[in-house]
Parts: sequence; structure tokens; C-alpha cells
Amino acid sequence: MSLQCGIVGLPNVGKSTLFNCLSNAKAQAANFPFCTIEPNVGVITVPDERLNKLAALVHPQKIVPTTVEIVDIAGLVKGASKGEGLGNKFLANIRETDAILHVLRCFDDANVTHVDTTINPVRDKEIIDYELQLKDLETIESRITKIQKQAQTGGDKQAKSVYEVLMRFKALLEQGKPARMAQFDNKDEEKIARDLFLLTYKPILYVCNVDENSVVSGNRYVDAVKESIREENAEILIVAAKIESEIAELELHEERELFLSELGLQESGVNRLIKAAYRLLNLETFLTAGPKEVRAWTYLKGSKAPQCAGVIHSDFEKGFIRAEVIKYEDYLTYGSESACREAGKINIEGKDYTVCDGDVMHFRFNV
Repeated sequence: MSLQCGIVGLPNVGKSTLFNCLSNAKAQAANFPFCTIEPNVGVITVPDERLNKLAALVHPQKIVPTTVEIVDIAGLVKGASKGEGLGNKFLANIRETDAILHVLRCFDDANVTHVDTTINPVRDKEIIDYELQLKDLETIESRITKIQKQAQTGGDKQAKSVYEVLMRFKALLEQGKPARMAQFDNKDEEKIARDLFLLTYKPILYVCNVDENSVVSGNRYVDAVKESIREENAEILIVAAKIESEIAELELHEERELFLSELGLQESGVNRLIKAAYRLLNLETFLTAGPKEVRAWTYLKGSKAPQCAGVIHSDFEKGFIRAEVIKYEDYLTYGSESACREAGKINIEGKDYTVCDGDVMHFRFNV
């Protein structure tokens, strides 16, 4: 399974610098607006130490981590919803992503210009919020016009449900609130909401780009952002894109570890960002281990065994018979699949089994 996160923000907030740290692709990082016109797409590996620990036991021919797609979308400006600054194209690029990483400038630097001259991440956030909300409101009103008569006068229950969801979204957006703040009573309404593909309904992570001195504890700008999203269904992460770019240039793992330690960090911002994106999309990882490869596979949290089998190959899901499951901790404790089998630590699970993060799985199927 591949997930795609779009990095958005005003020009010169550190989006492309952060993207360069995340990906081997190199977006142009220049000190002027619109240096990123076409969305740059980078495929990055998801850090997972469990793979290395399993590989040390299994000695596979190769290790295959799962991946995340990151799209660097050009900086938005006021009026984007009306086409300003190539806004329509940028908004279309956001619509195609599964989640949004909204980078906010939370540092002072006279050498890096700001489109609004002063540093105010809450104002910057509200500028983009406003543009996305306007576009969503346009979408909602168009749908209401098409379905209103059918919902109010006909006996179509589905049309009525869609209309009610649309009106709930409309009320929020007219209050200047994102669609993701809506609460729904059942899964049918949630599906209707998802199928509208609203920009402000996408899960979002606010990435506060700070200076080196603020990377551990944050600063007054970060505090202001936290307060502004207190009632919003969103997460926040503090990174220092400039530091991350310096870490990315270090070739040796030991050098990176020492650099992080000196800053008081246990893990790089890039790793934390990738893991946060996973949580954002409600994703987890199951593992497979054998002589050919040790591999990580991404699945939607709460998925049953057949659906996870289908992540590997559609035939696995169609002909699913059972899943043989070893808990990751048991695999480390006993050291091999055969030892786990002898100890009775391999569970035989059927179609109703809900896969857990870190499960080491072997699927039996017949087609």
C-alpha cells in the first residue's frame, strides 16, 4: 500500500528544504516565491528497526521496507481559491493527496524573506485555511444545488443522507472551520463525507519549522500554533528543516547519532515526521520474514487478515485459507520460525482475525 502526503505552506517557510531532507529527489530551494511550480514527488522509506532485528535472525537475501510518497506542492498565496498564484493548479495537486503536511515558519531570520514581511505562523495558517475552506465551500454548494430537490421532495434515502452531510459541512465552513471538525453518527455518513474529497476534511499535520535553539522545547511561535489548533482535529510536530538538511549530509550513522545527541534529540525530525504521517493516515505495518527477504507491508489499521493478504497479492485475498501469525516480540525471543512453532507461538487465524502492528505473517491460500 502506498500513501501520499502533500507538503503545503506559504512561500519560503521551508517546505522544499524539508522535502529535500525527506526524499532523494531534489526540489529547487530558492529564496523567492513559486520556485516549485510542478509538484515534486519523492518516495521515501519508512524507518522500522524491527526489520533489521528480524534480518539479524533470518539472514535474508534482502530487506524491503515500506515506502511513503511525499509531494512538494508549490507555495500557496492569498487568492489561491480564485486562481491567484497558479492557485487552481496547486489546489488540484492537494486534492490528489491522502493527507496534508502544513509547514509553518516558526523562526526569525532576516536573510529569508517572508511574503507578508513579518513572522506570524497563525496568520500564515489562517491564510491557507481560508483558501482551502473557500474551495470546499464552492464544492459543497455545487453539490447541494444538484441534490437538494431530490433530497427534500423524493423518497431517495441516500440523497437525503448526502444532503444532510453536505449541510453539516456547509455550516462548519461558513463559520471558518475545517470540514474535519464534523462529527458523524455512523459509517455510512463517514463514507459519504470521505467520498466528497474535501480539502479540509483530509487529515493534517502542522509542521512547525523552528531554529536550532527551539528544536527541543519549541518557542512562542509554536505555542501560538498549538493554541490556534486546540479545537481542531489535527496534530503538530516540531522540526528544524535547516538542521535536518545538515543531518542528511552526514554519511555515517554514528555521525548522525552524535549530532542528534548534541542537540538533545533521540531521533531525527525526518523519522518523526514519517511516523507521524503513518499515524495521521491510520496506517500500521505487518511483516514477512524468510530466506529471500524480510519485508514490511503497510495496511489500514483494523484490517482483517484477508485484506492484508491482498496487500501482498490480490490472489492471496481471493483464495485466502488462513494466516499463520507470530508476534514480533515472540519471534525475537525464540529466534526463528521453527523455534516459535515448537514453543506453540504460531497462531492459526481465520478470516475474522484483525491484524496487529508488527505481526509476522505467513498466508495460506488456494486459487
